[in-house]
Amino acid sequence: MRRRDVIKGIAGSAIIWPQAASAQQVDRMRRIGILFAVSPDPEIESWVAAFMQALAQSGWTVGRNISVDIRWARGSAAEIRRHAGELATLAPDVILAHGASTVGPLMQATRTVPIVFPTVSDPVGAGFVETLARPGGNATGFMSFEFSLAGKWLELLKEIAPRVTRVGVFRDPTQTTAMDQFAAIQAATSTARMEVVPINTRDAAEIERGVNTFAGSPNGGLILAAGPGALRYPDLIVSLAARHKLPAVYYERLFVARGGLVAYGVELVDHYRRSAGYVDRILRGEKPADLPVQAPNTYKLTINRKAATTLGLTVPPTLLARADEVIE
Repeated sequence: MRRRDVIKGIAGSAIIWPQAASAQQVDRMRRIGILFAVSPDPEIESWVAAFMQALAQSGWTVGRNISVDIRWARGSAAEIRRHAGELATLAPDVILAHGASTVGPLMQATRTVPIVFPTVSDPVGAGFVETLARPGGNATGFMSFEFSLAGKWLELLKEIAPRVTRVGVFRDPTQTTAMDQFAAIQAATSTARMEVVPINTRDAAEIERGVNTFAGSPNGGLILAAGPGALRYPDLIVSLAARHKLPAVYYERLFVARGGLVAYGVELVDHYRRSAGYVDRILRGEKPADLPVQAPNTYKLTINRKAATTLGLTVPPTLLARADEVIE
């Protein structure tokens, strides 16, 4: 079955939760909610497909013993809150929530429904868990990166675009984690004698103004750190980088698949598979409070060679040799 068919089948099953099973099956049926802050996307669908396949390997099948309700907030904070409230009211057995922008509203809506996050930058700092080893509440999951990754993003930018002396860093000033990432990048650039310029991501107009202003001076490059604004406006960010011929390093492959230059970050397909393991354990009776938050164990380097050519860059052979994926 094709990936898109898997997603359509899941979405369809959510509409007929009560009707899809006989009276005997209802007693055994488990409900799973999934919340995304953004619109459906082929890359995101691949994460969901990996999650569902891993669940199936643990014995959970849509229509037989689980039903799944996927909600897409399409980049709207109001929609995230609405979907979070609705999912909490439905009281599923567990909710899979992508990123801090969905976990926060969910935890405001419920402190009893178990929540598993495949990716959150700093769950302790965000107040989602008490400690990584003992989460203590109704949420647990997987961290999206360690702050040392900031230095790797900078190294990649210098390696693929040696002339860069100014770095524009996308960040949401309202998000503590985003500010921490910016500080980590700023610390890494201090030894390299590079100028760091913040580009705020609270809305599309702010992003466009920030990039247009930054591009007014020469020798610039961009780093996109993780944050809610990043996933809300991927096409805008990639298109602005291309329009101004700014080499950019992204934290996730999704942006490179859309035409960005290079990405280095966690393998989210792997995180969704691992999240299925936590969902399975919760469905079998374990508590999120007792399941430790896990750090990343797999990072992926993706290079878009076509984007490099368009920017007039030659990707060093040593960098190509290290790449996990090269998009031609």
